[in-house]
Amino acid sequence: MPGENLSRDEARERGRLLSVDGYDVALDVRSAVARGETAGTFRSRTTIRFRCAEPGATTFADLLAPAVTAVTLNGRELDPGTVFDGSRIALDQLAADNTLVVDAQCAYSRTGEGLHRFVDPEDGEVYLYTQYEPADARRVFANFEQPDLKAPFTFEVTAPEGWTVLSNGAQEGPAEDGRHRFATTRPISTYITAVVAGPYHYVRDSYRRTFADGTELEIPLGALCRKGLARHFDPDDIFTVTKQGLDFFHDNFDYPYPFGKYDQAFVPEYNIGAMENPGCVTFREEFVFRGKVTQASYESRANVILHEMAHMWFGDLVTMEWWDDLWLKESFADFMGAFSQVESTRFDNAWITFANRRKAWAYRADQLPSTHPVTADIRDLEDAKLNFDGITYAKGASVLKQLVAYVGREAFLEGARRYFKRHAYGNTRLTDLLSVLEETSGRDMAAWSRAWLETAGVNTLTPQATYDAQDRITELSVLQEAAPTHPQLRPHRVAVGLYRRQEISAAHPDGGLERYARAEVDVSGPRTAVTELAGAERPDLILVNDEDLTYCKIRFDEGSLATLRDGLGEITDPLARALCWSAVWGLTRDGLMPARDYLELVLRFAGRETDIGVLQSVHAQARTALELYAAPAHRESAARALAEGALRELRLSEPGSGHQLAWARHFASVASTDADFQLLTGLLDGTAKVDGLEVDQELRWTLLEPLASHGVADTAVLDAELARDDTASGKRHQVRCLAARPSAEVKERAWADVVESDALSNALVEATISGFAQFGQRELLAPYAPRYFAFLEQAWQERSIEIAMAMVRGLFPSWQVTRETLDAADAWLAGHPQAAPALRRLVAEERDDLARALRAQACDEAAAPLG
Repeated sequence: MPGENLSRDEARERGRLLSVDGYDVALDVRSAVARGETAGTFRSRTTIRFRCAEPGATTFADLLAPAVTAVTLNGRELDPGTVFDGSRIALDQLAADNTLVVDAQCAYSRTGEGLHRFVDPEDGEVYLYTQYEPADARRVFANFEQPDLKAPFTFEVTAPEGWTVLSNGAQEGPAEDGRHRFATTRPISTYITAVVAGPYHYVRDSYRRTFADGTELEIPLGALCRKGLARHFDPDDIFTVTKQGLDFFHDNFDYPYPFGKYDQAFVPEYNIGAMENPGCVTFREEFVFRGKVTQASYESRANVILHEMAHMWFGDLVTMEWWDDLWLKESFADFMGAFSQVESTRFDNAWITFANRRKAWAYRADQLPSTHPVTADIRDLEDAKLNFDGITYAKGASVLKQLVAYVGREAFLEGARRYFKRHAYGNTRLTDLLSVLEETSGRDMAAWSRAWLETAGVNTLTPQATYDAQDRITELSVLQEAAPTHPQLRPHRVAVGLYRRQEISAAHPDGGLERYARAEVDVSGPRTAVTELAGAERPDLILVNDEDLTYCKIRFDEGSLATLRDGLGEITDPLARALCWSAVWGLTRDGLMPARDYLELVLRFAGRETDIGVLQSVHAQARTALELYAAPAHRESAARALAEGALRELRLSEPGSGHQLAWARHFASVASTDADFQLLTGLLDGTAKVDGLEVDQELRWTLLEPLASHGVADTAVLDAELARDDTASGKRHQVRCLAARPSAEVKERAWADVVESDALSNALVEATISGFAQFGQRELLAPYAPRYFAFLEQAWQERSIEIAMAMVRGLFPSWQVTRETLDAADAWLAGHPQAAPALRRLVAEERDDLARALRAQACDEAAAPLG
């Protein structure tokens, strides 16, 4: 629609003109239960009180709605047909003080944007929730949709009798005639307002805190999910982590939680992991575990809970002025999620997960052509949508971890405390945070910012050592390199660890590779000497960035790499081992280590990995190496070896353990022979067993997908499984498995369901794309490569940005790792210079991954056969 993509310049001009005093938003969602499967509309009536710095000026309000019934500005009725263009309401002749009233029919969403409506196939119940980031509140009520125009909000929601209805503020008194009125919020941005409504299963608790000055704080807690998931819900664990997090943030931030109650809603068909709406946090309901999961899943959920809680201060209390400084909330929340997890919960290995998983996301993003500084240049809302990426989250968090090493923990936390008190309920820019950190640390934060926040790209650190005749280090240096496209060398505070094999003895009963020397050094420039380690005995392994203090790619000298090839699994420290796994994966992605060598490391050492999160990351990376980086001629033998290794480890794993479950899932994902499929079928029908392995409903679907994709499980089998699991989750699994079947007719139907129709909800679009894009079906999918490039612009113009992004990413022909596909991507980019920048960015990113896969395959092709 015209004007839907708000620009930064427009927002700045409107921000200069306006100050907003308050919103009253009244929604009537009783129509939600009368619409069957169709979305329909609901009534939205909004009153906005605002001031204008230049009386007589013109501006606009934002609204995406099928129809506007009435618009009144300062008592003057405006013609909706004249002032409303589908996305904006034109406002002229503004007074110094203004009241705008907009009565509209807004649309329920099936894409997860705005007010999403979900019909539970299990019982027919209807559930609603909102999701707005970065700018979808305008799909629900008229507003000024930009983060710096904060205001207090008062919500009133009329809903069907008996529904649970929540918003940011606490409900004021009992509902009357289905009308729920909520307490007025403190000033917040539009994108973090929220409404959740439906027959949710709701559990209550409370948090109490007495501060040093004797004041007491009580926060009502709530946790809710669909009724159909209530039997799987574990609110006690959710509340435990929540209370531990509130203790941590109160201990360290010296600013009491500012938003009253704290509800956490686990909602269906959610597009993202979670959203930090103050007082009413929303999460994807997959965090309600329907079957047995590994400890890594509980750790991940706890991390998300704490990430969103950190936002109550970084993002909600103090908010970035515009999306350029999105990192001011997301980088901090990502960092504080791991920081608080380690210090306040049972997940004290969270930095290992951060090093191995979150930073892998950052490293990938930072090597794409679309990489950008942590503080980015966001021209408009489409740019903003794409910048919820690995740079803004994981690289920013990694940089903050480096900052803590650079300025010290207490200086960092004291800076945060001053920042909250100085800017509470306001908006900030980069300079506002840097100024308080400079106060507390005494460091030159402008120079640090230029190096870490205002330049893109990842540096590579490599050790270089020389030895004397007695095998002692004469000189050890760290070499720093930068990518040619981003030549910035940065200051790194790093630890360098020396490791050697220990003989089995009373002191070292298990032997292994252990650290015997360590030094911290400030690396700057292309070469930095580590003088403290001169004279040390020759190590078997030199680990730069030991303890993961900085953000960099690490390489190894030849001796260290030889040690890892022979003994990666012997490293006794789990963080050091995780860093080495991450580094060898980086070598594989960069085409410097053949995929077969990485897979050989997995076959030899993954079974010895004790950290379940690292193991699951290694499994995912092994599958990527097999599907994308292995030379085609070697792929079949590599797949057999990987499946044989996974089955061996499955049988050796402790019965009933998380490792056993992880190996079962990995075996299913790489199964490729008739014998493999026979075992999977036997596990499903009970004719085969692995001692201690519980084949619950979620694992059943995991086992069924490879059977479906290889033509072993047909429609009748999948329909029977849905009858066994006739739930929303079961339906998503069935749709994915149906689309995975190796049939031209199946693929055509799946393509049509996504590309030629908008009838599917966001969750079913995601499931269909996931099933369609099977890497083992390259020939079957080959005809869709040219069709992909033909539909791109139409999809971007006609679909919501969330669905369009899923299509552009998920349907890119990445399964066709050929020069022809690369040429087709280059031709599209060259032939569509005027396409939307966000669309071009997505295609360029997928193109870059394809080029990386071609380089990796060439490296693997040139290698010796697997041993």
